[in-house]
Formats: sequence, structure tokens, C-alpha cells
Amino acid sequence: MPFNRRKKCVRCRASRTHGWGTKKHRGAGNRGGKGMAGTGKRADQIKPLILKLYGPEYFGHHGFKRPQKVTIKIKAINVGNLEQLNFDKKENGKIVADLKDFGYNKLLAKGMVTKAYKVIVDFATPSAVEKIAAKGGEVELKFKKEE
Repeated sequence: MPFNRRKKCVRCRASRTHGWGTKKHRGAGNRGGKGMAGTGKRADQIKPLILKLYGPEYFGHHGFKRPQKVTIKIKAINVGNLEQLNFDKKENGKIVADLKDFGYNKLLAKGMVTKAYKVIVDFATPSAVEKIAAKGGEVELKFKKEE
């Protein structure tokens, strides 16, 4: 028997029944369900081997997924990278950095600050706020963490 034989699904293209005769193997009803359908918890069907292999988590639902519109995608930038962005506005001798214009919503503390910035951002770490304040700048947060 040759090893490079084409698969049956390819050989039977344009064949109505793919070698299964009339109707018995046609349609989605023959599939028996999707996913773990049929693994139900009837008393005669709980197999000790399944529980032994996969554990008690094999049956049932576990956890949930949060809707995507509820979650906030975090795109962060470090204070050391602020100089690479071109900010146009100045206010009271401070460079006004609205990070939302550049697509960032969180300020992290890695790097050194060399200029006084007024940063407008949604989120910032406490150490990033300290670094900006040490150079005479300020951070304006949109979402403040309640303590």
C-alpha cells in the first residue's frame, strides 16, 4: 500500500455521499453534538476512569469570561520614554503631555525624568508620580484609585 495515498475526503470530492451510501452518514444530527455533549452525569455513565484521568473538573462549567467592552486594554509608557514623544504645548514652564493623543493610558516609572512635565493620563503608578513631581512636574489622573 503506497504511503502517499490521498485522503478519502479529497478523493471523494464532488461525490454526494463520500462512500457512505444513501442517508445514514449525512447531516449534523449524525455528529452527536458539539464539544463535550454526551458526557452527562447520569448515574450509570459517570465512569471512574474519566474522573481518575481528568479529575472532578471534567464535568460542568467553570468560571466566566468578562465581556470585551467591559475590559480596559492597558497601553503603557515609561517616564524615561516621554522625551521621545513630541509635545507641542507648554503651561507655566511645564511641558503638557496628554498621553491619550499618542494612544497611551498608563504611566510607568522606569527611566529618568529630565524635564518638568504636566502629564495627563488615565492611570499612573505611585513611583512614576513621585519621579515627575521630583522634577517640578505634576500628573493629572483621569481615574483615581479609591483607598
